[in-house]
Amino acid sequence: MPLSDEEARLLHQLEQSLAAEDPDFASTLRGSKFMAHNRRVAVLSALGFIAGLVVMFAGAVSKMTLIGVIGFLVMVGTAFLFTQAWRRGIGGPAEDAQAPSGKPGRPGRQPKSSGSFVDRMEERWQRRRDDNI
Repeated sequence: MPLSDEEARLLHQLEQSLAAEDPDFASTLRGSKFMAHNRRVAVLSALGFIAGLVVMFAGAVSKMTLIGVIGFLVMVGTAFLFTQAWRRGIGGPAEDAQAPSGKPGRPGRQPKSSGSFVDRMEERWQRRRDDNI
């Protein structure tokens, strides 16, 4: 049953007041639609990647290079779409927001660093060494 004009107006006013009072909470509520869209894009791109793989192998088996190239391009395109959806967020709350671990003297998980590849690998190595001690 649709809302009446008065109810729709009141709902709109409530949404505006919520956004004004607590913008973080309002953006969290609005974000669920975006996460659902990103999940849908990720699933469809994964299926497209598999289809591109099948087309590429079909081109290789039938010795038709053009079909194989088309399959490869489909794979590259869908992999790009998947990574974009992954970066925008396809899951629930981020893992970085979890509580610190129970080990004494060791802080919780550090936020993602934007350093170089080598820096990230060194950081992972340090975490593994700390976990094994």
